[in-house]
Amino acid sequence: MKVPFVDLKKQYDSIKPEIDKKIAEVINESAFIGGKYLKSFEQSFSKYLGVNHTIGCGNGTDALFIALKTLGIGEGDEVITAANSFVATAEAISLTGAKVIFVDVDEKTYNIDINEIKKAINSKTKVILPVHLYGKPADMNPILKLAKEFDLFVVEDCAQAHGALYDGKKVGTFGDFGCFSFYPGKNLGAYGDGGALVTDSSNLAKTARMFSNHGRVSKYDHEFIGLNSRLDGLQAAVLDIKLNYLDLWSQKRRDIAHFYSKSLKGELVVPIEEKIEKSVYHLYVVQVENRGQLQTFLKEKGISTGIHYPIPLPELKAYKNLIDPKKAFPRSSYLSKRILSLPIHGCMDLKEAEYVVKMIRTFVNKKNIKDEFPNSVFN
Repeated sequence: MKVPFVDLKKQYDSIKPEIDKKIAEVINESAFIGGKYLKSFEQSFSKYLGVNHTIGCGNGTDALFIALKTLGIGEGDEVITAANSFVATAEAISLTGAKVIFVDVDEKTYNIDINEIKKAINSKTKVILPVHLYGKPADMNPILKLAKEFDLFVVEDCAQAHGALYDGKKVGTFGDFGCFSFYPGKNLGAYGDGGALVTDSSNLAKTARMFSNHGRVSKYDHEFIGLNSRLDGLQAAVLDIKLNYLDLWSQKRRDIAHFYSKSLKGELVVPIEEKIEKSVYHLYVVQVENRGQLQTFLKEKGISTGIHYPIPLPELKAYKNLIDPKKAFPRSSYLSKRILSLPIHGCMDLKEAEYVVKMIRTFVNKKNIKDEFPNSVFN
């Protein structure tokens, strides 16, 4: 059996008639930049999240950058974020001219460590930028408390957490801005690059929209220097359709994740989920001692896996010379050598998940496991 890490073709096939019809419609109307398809998606996404404004943009990195620039972040400022994330999180901060202040993550949740945030706050700190990593919400209540105490902005990196819930609210709606990526492999993915930032503030939304469109309010009326970062009509139309299926696909991910956890607990270190949250499992990440051997074994058995991420951000060549060499990130470093992402997506078959479990059990126990899972695996 072959088990892909994600299966975008299978997802497309499941909604092909709707997608093909809508794409043809956009092309026939030549509605490529701005227009009704973008407006429709922005309204739909705002309604889905329960937020006042959505501003489509070119990608998730731009969403973070635009959010920070809209808040006035620049040279001389510091932004606190997690040491374990994709480079775009830190990259967006650096592009503003501000200094990235990395803090370590919690070993059990993989998200930013609240205690480390407080230690890092000083007079130059302007923003806390938590990452809802792997689709698991960061612990927002204490983050918001710290932000209020020290008069800081909060920008949420929601690139992997479309629809995830924390304390009954969808992530992205807690801070001054929530930033999303619609890269094709995301839980809500376009058919190319795309992103969005969301906010409840009309003033922030207006400035962010202008910033993403050359700093203008009309075609040739440029009030400040911006950039060209727009979500095009084709991607917006695709996302508008796929948004209708997001909760269904997220529940499938949760079903697969819960089956993995139930079946693999005791064999590997499996993710935890707190009562206050509802993860959407963009990635299902386990910890294992002999990761390389397991990954090789699974590859031989036709199972694709990943590592997210093999190098903590402070250890990347791009940042290593900018970080105090005396500062350590022991938990991020420790996890980077143990974490392994198993296949999971919204169209994954039950038999695929069963096969993954069977092969992992075979490896861990050094013998052939003959579990057939006679009953429904999700009961």
